[in-house]
Order: sequence, then C-alpha cells, then structure tokens
Amino acid sequence: MSFAGPGGIARKRRSARLSAIAPDFLRILGAVLLAGAVPAAAQAPKPNAELNRAWAAGYRAAVVCSSLWNGAGKPIEAIERDELTGIYPEIEADVRALKADVDAGAKRVSVRYRDDMPPRIAEWSGREGCVTLPIGAQPAVMPATDRRADLDARPWPIGDKDARRSVPKGMSRFEQTAVNMEGFGGRTSSLLILKNGRIAFERYWGGHDVHTAQRTFSVAKSMAATLIGHAVQQGSIDVAKPASIAEWQSPGDPRAAITTEQLMRMASGLTSDTAGNRSDAIYMGGGSVRQWTTQWPLPNPPNTRYRYANNDTLLATLSLKAALAKAGTPLDPAAFFDRLGMTRTFVEHDKDGDYILSSQVWTTARDLARLGLLYQNDGMWQGKRLLPANWRRFVTTPSGPQPDGAFGYGAGFWLLNKSEGIPADAFGAFGNRGQYVVVIPSRALVVVRQGYDDDKNRLDTAALVKAIIAADS
Repeated sequence: MSFAGPGGIARKRRSARLSAIAPDFLRILGAVLLAGAVPAAAQAPKPNAELNRAWAAGYRAAVVCSSLWNGAGKPIEAIERDELTGIYPEIEADVRALKADVDAGAKRVSVRYRDDMPPRIAEWSGREGCVTLPIGAQPAVMPATDRRADLDARPWPIGDKDARRSVPKGMSRFEQTAVNMEGFGGRTSSLLILKNGRIAFERYWGGHDVHTAQRTFSVAKSMAATLIGHAVQQGSIDVAKPASIAEWQSPGDPRAAITTEQLMRMASGLTSDTAGNRSDAIYMGGGSVRQWTTQWPLPNPPNTRYRYANNDTLLATLSLKAALAKAGTPLDPAAFFDRLGMTRTFVEHDKDGDYILSSQVWTTARDLARLGLLYQNDGMWQGKRLLPANWRRFVTTPSGPQPDGAFGYGAGFWLLNKSEGIPADAFGAFGNRGQYVVVIPSRALVVVRQGYDDDKNRLDTAALVKAIIAADS
C-alpha cells in the first residue's frame, strides 16, 4: 500500500454528510467507572471534589508505578519531588496528601481514596510498563511480559559503548549552553546533543542519569507517527484511506470518512470534552482508550479545522492496530523500539491492551536521541530502511489547517518553520512539562531536552535551539 504525500488529505478526503448521527457520550460516573460497564444514557456530573480525589489517586498510583520500575527506576523521594509536583492544580493537593502502598514483590501500587471503595491500582507488566485499573476495579494480576534485551555493551547507537565523542569535560562547544540552562527557563533534568550521529554533549541534573526514564507526555504522539510510518513501509496501512475504526462503520456515520492522515494532522473535525493534553478518564481514571475516543461526534468537516487533541492520535493508533491485525501482524511498539536500541522505552497500555500513545510512554534521553537519529538518517537504521523514503518530508510538511502560535504542525511532529534564526528544516517532538526532541537535518543535529517544567516556569524552546546552533557554527 501507499500513503498520500503532503497535501494528500485534500485530494483523498471524501465528502461527509454531517448529520446529527453521533453515539451517546460515555461520561464519567463519579467513583464507579467500571471496566466497560458505563450506561450509555448517563449524564456527566460537573467536576467535584470526590471525583478529583479519585482522579488524584489514579494519577499517584500510575506515576509512582511507572517511575519506580520503568528504566532504572527512581527513589520515592525523587518521584515526590519531580513527577508529583507541578501537575494539574485541581488534583495536586490530593495527589500530595494521598499515600501510596507499594508492593515491591508484586510490582503493584495501591492508593486508597475512600473507605467504601477499592483502592486505585497500577501494576507493572514488564516490557510495556504499568497498567492503571479503572475506578472501582478490584486488584488483578497483570500477565508477565518478556524482558527487554540488554544491549548496553553494543556500540552506539544500538548500545551505549563509545557513545560519546572524546571531548574533555568543560571543553565541548556546547558546554556554555548547559551552564546557562536556567536562563532558558524551566527545570531541566537532561540535555543531550547529537552531532553527526554521535553524542557531542550530555548532562543530567537532579540525580538523573543515562538510564533514568521519564514520562514523554506528547512526545509519544511522534512515536505513534513513527510506528505508523513503519507500517506504511511494510505495506500494512495507507494513511490516505479512511481510518479503520469499527465503531464508525454503521451506515450513514460521517466519521467513517476520516482518514488516518487527518487524525495524525489533528484535522479530523472531531470534538471531545477537552482539547489538548487532557484525557483524564484514560490517564487518571483507568478508562478504556477505545471507550473514550470513538464516541465523539463530528461538528466540522475533516481537514477544515486544526484542533490539537489526544483523541486524534489515540484513534490513529487504533487504526494502525486494526490495519496490522488485518495483515496478520500485532502492534508491538517494544519490538520496534528495541530494533533502535531503545530498550528503556516503555509504551504503556490500558486494561484492554490498547496503547496510550498520546502521552503514556516512559523513556530516557539516549533513547529519545535514537528516535531523533532515525529521522536525521531519513528513516534508515543500521543499513535498513525502517520508514518510507519520503516519510520525514511527509510528517514535516504542513498540510491542511495549522495552529496559531509560534510553531507549525505536520503529521505527529511540530515544525520550527516560524522561528527566526533556526533552519527551515528543523522539526521536533514536543511534550508537556518540557520534553523535546528537535531534529535539524541540514546541521546534522539532534537536541534532546527533558524536564519538569510547570505553568509558571517553562523552557524557551526556540531560544535554546538558537543557542545550540550558534555554538555549532
């Protein structure tokens, strides 16, 4: 199969009849979100303290679980300092007040939020990180998954041997940029710079090191686009064709015309309860990805409005999973990322096995550098083509509606095409709280920055990239 090049949305889009056909909204039912048992006619209550406490318990369970056992893990005091501060203000006080019961043997975290309800549970499954159970669900035992390969002793980029250039400490041309990191804003935990495929600079703050995994937030969306690109290379999916979403196939449903490409470009025309990075029912409630993404109606024709939303990426991933299943291949992010040496990258999924590739991935700075290097090499890896020859151009070309603001948007990647002083081919994977992977093919540069920013203190991404370009000149 093929995929449409830039501009393919407009050529391939079907005309859609925007009638009043839409499923009943599955809404949050306070503290009784059971596994797939939500009445369709239920009405959503307004946010309240009791529900926020249930969200907070789920957030704490999930984040503590992932932080403890993904990658090299972190001590509880570091998790309290980093992951459990600077978060959503309506839940942060409860998150800080609630206590986590950690069962290290079972690799399970329990957080009780009400005496008459089961605790919120998150369990570590192995190669795919932690699974958060729905509100009201009783503890279960996650099936064990295979261990990830240990490739550290192999040469860079598959492993970590000889990864860094032989530059004495304090002599790197990028050293002054790191010294001035506070001047760029935010709270940085890692800065890694690749030049010509090798690590030219690497520094960690706050006790982090090369094997400390952090949550990617929306950098995961670019990972989803990469998995889709690999499936295109295999001939398993055509992103210009309607997305394979079973719930949209009823006669007359206008959403059946939405393509996977439109979902990747945040141009589906769909709405939801919130845009942006809020998917509370999934992230904090343990709700099903499919349950909470396939329900929303289509108020705008596809490819006419840009609306950044987690749901579009999650739906694109469901379409990918269906296309691979039709081809007789399972969706297995860990297997793909292991091919890149990204063995400390954990793509987490919901209770039903659907991957939460809008945000719930945990990884290290070096693994993010490997992802950037794949794009720096235009989809080639160790002499093999893993992405189509024009996939980098496809995901970095603005096609269709564009966001307001400082950055453009391609297909799963942000564009620095509006930033003065930065090469026009620069693009990146961006995530909340300051997660960035910026690729500049014309300069053979990949920049990785991880952090714990909050609403009051954010990184000036463009300023940092400009400083690194200046240091490289």
